[in-house]
Amino acid sequence: MREVNPIKDVKKIRRVKRLMKKDGNYRDLLMFTLGINAGLRISDILNMKWKDLLMKDGRIKDEVRVKEKKTGKTKIFPLNGAVKRAIEAYIENSKNIEYNSYVFLSRKKSKEGKPQPISRVAAWQSINKYCKMAGIEQNVGTHTLRKTFGYHQYKNGTDIAMLQKMLNHSSPQVTLRYIGIEREKLNARYKAVEL
Repeated sequence: MREVNPIKDVKKIRRVKRLMKKDGNYRDLLMFTLGINAGLRISDILNMKWKDLLMKDGRIKDEVRVKEKKTGKTKIFPLNGAVKRAIEAYIENSKNIEYNSYVFLSRKKSKEGKPQPISRVAAWQSINKYCKMAGIEQNVGTHTLRKTFGYHQYKNGTDIAMLQKMLNHSSPQVTLRYIGIEREKLNARYKAVEL
């Protein structure tokens, strides 16, 4: 599996979102926006149901609880304005939102005929397509969303220990390597000395 990177350029992030809106792809706009603003793994995003984001009366929750598939731990996080706007846009442009259904619903059914979320491959295809359209030439994938969240949190002053906890990593070094900061710092040091 090839390594993917965070999207470091905020203008390119905005371009991806504009392209998704232009195409009327509000489902994937929400997936992208949630991923870069919540730091969730794609498996946790795709398994979300509307009841995770909405109260029974249809209002958007301020705080979300997700049981992480990989760790089994419960992650609690607030929804920021960007995510709430993406939820509103998706709801406004959707025909039917069912409280107990998947947010990122696939047209395909399971073998038993039950609704299921889109696959990781479908998520990757969409993210990859829109990132390429936005001029992002680096390797991107579903993990790009989580790495983008971590990178921008760090660059905007989030303490590395706090970010480590947000991403549920074992050490600060793992977090720095994960979001590409370690490589950035090493490259800067190599370039700083010219003999």
